[in-house]
Amino acid sequence: QVQLVESGGGLVQPGVSLRLSCAASGSIFAIYVMGWYRQTPGRQRELVATLTPGGITNYADSVKGRFTISRDNAKKTVYLQMNSLKPEDTAVYYCNAHSLVTRTDNWGQGTQVTVSS
Repeated sequence: QVQLVESGGGLVQPGVSLRLSCAASGSIFAIYVMGWYRQTPGRQRELVATLTPGGITNYADSVKGRFTISRDNAKKTVYLQMNSLKPEDTAVYYCNAHSLVTRTDNWGQGTQVTVSS
């Protein structure tokens, strides 16, 4: 099992950039597909981006070209670089680690991102 702690959220104006970090501990980081999801009140949690240990990425259409997911296996950390933020990006962002061995998911506590002028 892996423990996840997100950081980097905040209140920003439209058009600026923000980088989220997710630090993992407790297990072998390299066996996990890492991902970022987001959720707004009254809506289901939705996928933002995922990154496999081999470097394959997947992005939601709404963030393609603006967001970039990356990972540092040595630091056991995954990042989400968010550029050209829009008000509709406002949400609680959750880090996810999906084990390729046990097929189970681990979640962080979430970090709030608010994009508003």
